[in-house]
Amino acid sequence: MHSEWQIALEHLKQEIDLIDVRIDPNNVTPHYSNIMRVFSQPISKVKVVIAGQDPYPGAGHAEGLAFSVTSKTLPASLRNIFRELSDDLNTPLRTNGDLSDWAEQGVFLLNRILSTTPGTCLAHHDYGWQKITNGAVEILGQRNTVGIFWGKAAQELKLYFNDQATIESAHPSPLSAYRGFFGSKPFSRTNILLKSHSESPILWA
Repeated sequence: MHSEWQIALEHLKQEIDLIDVRIDPNNVTPHYSNIMRVFSQPISKVKVVIAGQDPYPGAGHAEGLAFSVTSKTLPASLRNIFRELSDDLNTPLRTNGDLSDWAEQGVFLLNRILSTTPGTCLAHHDYGWQKITNGAVEILGQRNTVGIFWGKAAQELKLYFNDQATIESAHPSPLSAYRGFFGSKPFSRTNILLKSHSESPILWA
């Protein structure tokens, strides 16, 4: 965890420690060392927040950044994200699921729940992660940050953001992508907002 986050979330240290006690380091995804990876990015660098729900449960998928994977096989939601990205920006279809390049440019890829048991979705939904991640989003919402919220779980966080800096749509999962995610143009809209804030745009592709 970056020192800026250590200071900002100091009031939640006890809650973080209680969650840590409940986690089995040998039976968790992402890898135990990557659970808090998103917080290695300093607050001062964050320009955009993309909120997810919980980590991919598939073996080798989750890596501590929402929606990001290092495996060659892309989860369905990420394939849909890349399809919309290609259509939105008129760029070749992205095939690299590692979104570290987004994070390095100031995109905060935050799942509301930061861990789960391999093979099981939402296994750690009652661990208390939401208090930690809600606290982080509240801090970022007080800054000139763009919030991207896909699906109902993510949209619960939009209350922390200025309406003019909020982009929302259906979730990119196969069950809901056709209900408003496709065609929502979140990437170009985000860059327009960043430019209006005198921030450099994100190189998404």
